[in-house]
Amino acid sequence: MSQLNLDFLRRSFPALGGSQVFLDNAGGSQVARQVADRLTEYLFTANVQLGASYPASVKAGEMVHAGRSALATLFNASRPEEVVMGATTTQLLGQLAQALSQDWGPGDEVIVTNFDHEANIGPWTKLAGKGIVIREWKMRPGEHVPNLDDLAALLSDKTKLLAVTHASNIYGTINPVREMADLVHKAGALICVDGVAFAPHRAIDVQALDCDFYAFSVYKTYGPHFAALYGRYDALLAAGNINHRFFTRAKVPQKMEPGNASYELAYSCLGVIDYLEAFAQAHGINSEGRAAVEAAFGLIADHEEALSGRLLSYLRGRPDLTIVGAEVADKARRVPTISFAIHGRSSREVVEAVDPTGLGIRYGDFYSRGLVDDLGLDNPDGVIRVSAVHYNTIDEIDRLIAALEAA
Repeated sequence: MSQLNLDFLRRSFPALGGSQVFLDNAGGSQVARQVADRLTEYLFTANVQLGASYPASVKAGEMVHAGRSALATLFNASRPEEVVMGATTTQLLGQLAQALSQDWGPGDEVIVTNFDHEANIGPWTKLAGKGIVIREWKMRPGEHVPNLDDLAALLSDKTKLLAVTHASNIYGTINPVREMADLVHKAGALICVDGVAFAPHRAIDVQALDCDFYAFSVYKTYGPHFAALYGRYDALLAAGNINHRFFTRAKVPQKMEPGNASYELAYSCLGVIDYLEAFAQAHGINSEGRAAVEAAFGLIADHEEALSGRLLSYLRGRPDLTIVGAEVADKARRVPTISFAIHGRSSREVVEAVDPTGLGIRYGDFYSRGLVDDLGLDNPDGVIRVSAVHYNTIDEIDRLIAALEAA
């Protein structure tokens, strides 16, 4: 494992200077200093409405476009216009469902799963009200990787879309999205991927995945409380308009952004790229843009594998608990979002016993209620979840292990 530059990380994330240890990062990461710098830069130099001819408005438009371009770099999209911006992934996926379903009718089919976050289930299941047939791809009992044969059996010439997660926010498992996309496209359908639990840990590459739509929350990826949706350009062109009635379908991506996204938050997304470039440079890699993103996440994956390994090794040694998901730390198979349940113990009781130590973990279903219900854990409080990211340390994991032992 490559040792990360702890001094650099502490400088980059001012929140890490306090006594709280953040091990609930899947709910929201800490914000890099570079993001706050970009945010204040916009507010103090270009806080005007876009679209006017005077210089401040022109500058503001350029800055918002720079933020959109930064998100395109994170996606590895082919052009900035493939990025739809909004407040949350839940909101953006709801808007996508509204836009796509304008051309769907009774008898058309959408496949959802029982192992996704509700953000990528609810918007699609609501379409049943207009006659869309909802089919469910279920995880086989006792498994944590979805079976592609089961997906193939659900696909038909009536299938319009598969909605699926890239990485489960409960299992931590990285799903084979490219293989799913190949199956879906062979059937003539689209694939919409929820990347919220994946994006903080690995470089997204929508071109390599060959997905049609992909969404993630920037506030869980070291940025502002903001979200982004990638749409393959021709797929966005074909989608309906959910903005003003005089917008045409050709007005991409604005037809998918009713009321406009926050300008200052859009520009501050550039700070995520600033941070990843600085991260790469702090670890001896002199690169910029997409190359820096990939280099940084390569180092991040190595470090996170070590964090996962330490916690999973402890959990595997406890016969009185069930690990939910892969029990190995292989960075190609999982992210450091680790869930478990202790036999005969309330998950809430355990987490609340850990709280006074200053270690922030969490219990519940994390809006993956169908998945947690189907686990059959016999625990009304759901799972205990520890979600690390690269700014966490082995020492913090060891402190958590000690706190769990005491609890």
